Amino acid sequence: MAYWITHPAELDERYRQRPSRIGLDTEFIRERTYWPQLALVQMAVGDEILLIDPLIPGMTDALRPWLTDPEILKVMHSASEDLVAFKCACNAVPRPLFDTQTGAALAGIGSGMGYQKLVAEITGTALPKGETRSDWMRRPLSPSQLEYAADDVVHLFALHDEIAQRLQTQSRQAWLQEDCERMLANAENDESERWPHTSMRASQFLDADAQHRLLRLLRWRDVQARQNDKPRSWILDNELATTLAKFPPADPAAMQRQFERFPKAPRKLASQLWQALITPLQDEATAPLVPPASDSNKAALKRLQEAVAAHAATLGLPEGVLASRKHLESWIEQGQWPPALGQWRRQELEHRLQPLIMDAAGR
Repeated sequence: MAYWITHPAELDERYRQRPSRIGLDTEFIRERTYWPQLALVQMAVGDEILLIDPLIPGMTDALRPWLTDPEILKVMHSASEDLVAFKCACNAVPRPLFDTQTGAALAGIGSGMGYQKLVAEITGTALPKGETRSDWMRRPLSPSQLEYAADDVVHLFALHDEIAQRLQTQSRQAWLQEDCERMLANAENDESERWPHTSMRASQFLDADAQHRLLRLLRWRDVQARQNDKPRSWILDNELATTLAKFPPADPAAMQRQFERFPKAPRKLASQLWQALITPLQDEATAPLVPPASDSNKAALKRLQEAVAAHAATLGLPEGVLASRKHLESWIEQGQWPPALGQWRRQELEHRLQPLIMDAAGR
């Protein structure tokens, strides 16, 4: 049964029961802001579904003990963005965490499976798709919104039980724990990416000076987006940033002329943008550079992908779970194990792929 929770005391009262696990999900809005705005929290507690209004004063404080209690397991699905929403609203993340999407991948059920598909796969229940683009900040929420929200957590315990059993049988519980801890750490340490230019494919078409200019612009953009709570693309879109980096204007007037091709150019921030473009960063000389796309790199990447796919098949894992294209490219370019892949993947892959990396580097 679902209950609409509109007073923090109601949440405090239920917390005294201290369940061993809860199911969690959120609805948040992030279309016009940098930081997610928490609009609704869905919590499965025993046979009850609590629909919690975080817009009510004091409710996020009442949520915090639930999130931080180490004796209560938090079962969530595809939790990464929800974790950031909790961090922003409650200054806490739900730990310990069991992410059913990640667990399903590690158990060999499927990679990146949505909640509806995973529920159908494990329980045979077909969930409706309505309200996916709903306005969750409005009040009151409609009956269809509340029903949709409740469905998002009602099956989490069934997913947890099946996935946990499979992981135990395969001795992969530690894999999931490591991946969940890394997800939590990313949400807690929501710092700006140090080298954002390396994740832009356009960088491979830029020389070293242009990559440095792009780095300056992307760092400036991130600071502006955070300070003004606006999406990055609203501050400076990738196409204009790349154009300014590749074809640097001679002066502010020339930059304004370049703006004419871009209707969404940040004209009000032109002076700041110009300073960001022409001012070297203290650490840019140490910035990793994205090498140009080459036939040898493409061939090396293909060999790595084939080796990863072959080992994933022996483990019964979906392709992409062990290492993404992005991480393999990073390994080829920088010659170092990508930290984002963690330790259990390193144990599974490094000794298998290192010879291929050495060949690609010509060593």
